[in-house]
Parts: sequence; structure tokens; C-alpha cells
Amino acid sequence: ELVESGGGLVQAGGSLRLSCAASERTFSSYAMAWFRQAPGNEREFVAAIRLTGRYTYYADSVEGRFTISRDNAKNTVYLQMHSLKPEDTAVYFCAAGGRYSTYQLDYNYWGQGTQVTVSS
Repeated sequence: ELVESGGGLVQAGGSLRLSCAASERTFSSYAMAWFRQAPGNEREFVAAIRLTGRYTYYADSVEGRFTISRDNAKNTVYLQMHSLKPEDTAVYFCAAGGRYSTYQLDYNYWGQGTQVTVSS
């Protein structure tokens, strides 16, 4: 029910925008978030946005560089990423859940992930 797109290869300092399209049933009832998982690492929280879009929260590592937003008319959530660093390289996952949270267990639905690679 969640389909990510927009990943790719970018040079350090560059930008990418990830999109996550959801079914109306999923999108209209849930908070949305982005997580990421680098090779050999645990999946980690990146950003979250409440149902209304009014409140957002970011991991310290991306604060000021990434922006999460949602378009409820299009059932889509976005992650705009600027000033990308090699350490941002990971598979990025979109998630939907009933609780606005940084914890994976609070999210019920997950996308398949999209690869972001930042070259130095």
C-alpha cells in the first residue's frame, strides 16, 4: 500500500526528493514517517509528520537538511533532501502508523524501500 520513488545516485552536496504514494485508506488515517537502513546497520528513524501535516520531527543527523511534507489530496508524502552526505547512503523506507512516533513498532505499514546513494 506504500510505494516509494525518487531514489538514485547523487554527489555529495546534492539534493533528491523521495515520494511515497499511499492508498487513500492508509494515508487519510495515519501519521507518516521515513526511516532508512544502511548496509550493516539497523533501520533508523529519519523524519515523521502528523496526520494534519502541522507537526514534524527529525533525527538530529538530518535536521536542517531534510524536510518531510505531505499532500493529503494526492495521498503522498515527500522527503526533500538537501546537502546530502555520503553517510546518508541507505535504503529509505516510507511508513504509516496510528501514532506519530520515532519508533518502528508504531508503524503498521511499510513500503519496499528506495535506494539513495551519495558519492563523495
